Formats: sequence, structure tokens, C-alpha cells
Amino acid sequence: DGYSDLSAYERKRLKNITENAKFFAALKLHESAARLNQIATKRKFHVTKSRKPKKDETLPRRSRRLLRVEPLDVPLLETPARPAAKEYPQAPVGPFPMVPEDQAKNSKWTEAILSTWMRISELKVDDADRVTPDIKRYQRSLSSMVLSEENIRKVVKSRVCSMAIHPSESTILVAAGDVYGHVGLWNVSCRSEEGAHIFLPHNFHVNCMHFSPCNPAHLLSLSKDTLRCGDVTRAVFDEICRSEEDYSCFDFLEENASTTIMAHWDGHVAVVDRRTPRMSSELSADIGFKRTRTVHVHPMKKQYFMAAGSVDVCVFDIRYLKAEGNKPVSSLTGHKRSVASAYFSPVTGSRVVTVCADDKLRVFNSKNTQALLIFKKQSKSKPKRTASQNLAGRWLSRFRAVWDPKQEHCFLVGSLAQPRKIQVFQDTGKLLHSFYNTVCLTSVCSINVVHPSQNILVGGNSSGRLHVF
Repeated sequence: DGYSDLSAYERKRLKNITENAKFFAALKLHESAARLNQIATKRKFHVTKSRKPKKDETLPRRSRRLLRVEPLDVPLLETPARPAAKEYPQAPVGPFPMVPEDQAKNSKWTEAILSTWMRISELKVDDADRVTPDIKRYQRSLSSMVLSEENIRKVVKSRVCSMAIHPSESTILVAAGDVYGHVGLWNVSCRSEEGAHIFLPHNFHVNCMHFSPCNPAHLLSLSKDTLRCGDVTRAVFDEICRSEEDYSCFDFLEENASTTIMAHWDGHVAVVDRRTPRMSSELSADIGFKRTRTVHVHPMKKQYFMAAGSVDVCVFDIRYLKAEGNKPVSSLTGHKRSVASAYFSPVTGSRVVTVCADDKLRVFNSKNTQALLIFKKQSKSKPKRTASQNLAGRWLSRFRAVWDPKQEHCFLVGSLAQPRKIQVFQDTGKLLHSFYNTVCLTSVCSINVVHPSQNILVGGNSSGRLHVF
């Protein structure tokens, strides 16, 4: 009653506060808290020890799962068998029939492509001396080459590591090798599905392939452990050489293809004679390289071969090779990083083109027109021209610059530039032509091969697809 000056809301609020205070006072919470505190201070906690069982008493039961012991009475449930890892077919040791993986479905188609290979190999290719066209005429021929959708085909299952093209002038037959040891044959002239077939002559990367220069019915392919010859006349993959050391590349030392020079990844080179019955090399030589990626024999003087390794590009004389202590006839210097390839020019061998991981193409030449003169002087040549090129790429085969067999002064190499293209350079460093097609060519062609007499270019990418200009 003494708060008549307050509003109705404030009087009601004050009344609620008074009633709540009386309610909590009636509970006597302070006394309860003091009583509980007194009880807690007087109580003593005793630590009890577990009683050890007597000898005649049984031990308490414990989980056999925690003890990692199999249960006694309950049988174990049969665990489902895990699916076995996918196993790829393996190529057998020694010779075996030339049977593709799709033989069961397309046996008639396989016979067709093998018979085509045999037929075009029997035709004699015109060996008359061809005049090297001048640069302007050569550029016009390059401009006339085009890529169409029907000239694109997935020939092998994975990344293309090497390619070879048959020298026939009537039929376009291309061979490609991938990282799983497959070798694919594609008859480009055949427009239907039976034009391409896959064989499995190797278990590892097919690093190098060549049709025999004297008998194109033979296709030689090299993997890390073996060199094989696919003989279409007998429909057999013969085994020429086998080694536990890793092979990287090979080239023919003679026109009859009876002897080959082979490079090992660890820096050694070996000479193999196909006429001997044994599967080992005739000579193994340490040339002082940490790694040897390519070997190439001089086109005119077959006693000279060039090896490209980590940062080394040297020319050696096969006649003076020995097991150790080999000295090069000439060294091509200037490479700062690893060299992917080095090749002589196709006619005279007076030029050398190299591809290096420092994104540069280098063209070497001698002071005179004949390159062998500088070889005999044992002097170090300097690069004639350098063309800048972006040559680094992940999951791509190493770029290789290859000479056009029809033109002494021009070579081709893939590119990472957009749009995707294959570029043609002159040995002066001048860009002559770029092969591209924004619709059909959308990937990088690291490996390329050129027909020896026709205006045909084949580029292979990292998915096993070939593009034919």
C-alpha cells in the first residue's frame, strides 16, 4: 500500500519478487548446502585392492578377441575372397605366332592386314636418286597436306612411345608402340574398322621401331629387355636379342640390317649381329655416359654413330669400340639439361638436330660441308642456330625432332603451343610450316614420323591416337 505512486506494472513486478523471496527462504537452501559440505568432509574413501584368486579358483572369463585368440566353439565366418588384381597378358619368351589380341572376333580382318603388309613389301620401291626440292617448292608441298577425321584412329591402348611407317608408295601402313608393350598396325588406306589391329610382342615400353631398310616385311621393335622382329612372311615375332639390362634405342649399322647398334639406359652400347644364333650381343662398350637415350648411325659413313645421353652428345667410331676407355671422335656441347634425341641429317649427315630439356632445339654443323672432317679433328663444334621451343610436358613422351627424309635441311617436332600443332623448321632456325587443325588435332603429338618418299606425316599422342596428314 505504500507504493501507490508506482504504476500497475511495477507494483505487480514488486509483488512477484517478494513472493519468490519468501518461497526460496522456506526451502532453507543455505542449511542444506552446509549440511552436505559437512558430510563430505567427514567421509573417508578407502582404496580396495582386487582379490587374487586362489589356485583352486577359476580365472574370470576374458574376451578372446582382445587376447587375439580364435574362439573355441564358434566357427569362424568365411571371409569373402578379395578380387584378384588385374593381370595383363605377358609376351612369351622366344618366337611366337603373330596373333593380335582381337583374333577371336576379327580373324578375317587380321588376315587382311597381314596379307596387305606382305603384298606391299613384295613391291620394289623406286631407289632412284631423288632431287631434294628447293625450300619454296617444299613449303608448297607442306601446305597441301591436310588432316581429316577419317585419318585419325586410336591404334594402341596407351601413350605412344615409338612409330614407324612402311616405305610403300601405294598403301599407307603405320606401326606404333605404347608403354604396355603393344604394337599396333594401321592400314590407313583401309577406311573400315578392320584397318587396325593390336599385337603384344613385349611386356614393357616399346622404345624404338623400324621397318627393315632392305626387307620391309620385317618390323623390328625394341623394349627394355628384348629386340624382336615381326616377320609377316612367316607370321611370327622372332626374338633377336634378350638382356637383363634395359635397352633404350637401336639403329642399323648396315644397309642389309644384319647388325645393329643398341643403347642401354645405363650408358653402355652394344653391337648385335642377327646372323649369329645366340641371343646376346657381340660387343658391349662403356662410352662414359650416365644415360643413353638415342643412337643414330651416320647415313653415309656407317662406321660412325652418335649417342645422346644426359647432357652428352658424342660421335664414336664403331671400329675402335672396346669394353672400357672409349673416347668420342667429336662432342656437341652446349646442352645444360638432359638431351632427349640427336639425329644426323638424312642425306649427307652434315647437320645434327638435338632436343634438350632446356626448351631449345639445337642444330649443329661442321666448319666444312663434310661433317666427318671435324670428327677426325676431334674438336668441339658449336651450335649453328638455336630455336626456342617449349618442350616440357607431364605425362607426355619426350619430344624428338626428326628430319624429313626427303629434305636435307628441314626437320619436324611437336609443340605444346595452342592450338596444338606439329612444326617444321629449317636448319637455319626458320619456321617453315605448322601442321594444325583446331577441330581434329586437340592433343600434343610428341612422336612423329615422315614417309621416306611421299608427303605423309603421322603424329602420335599420349592416348594411343595417330593423326595422319
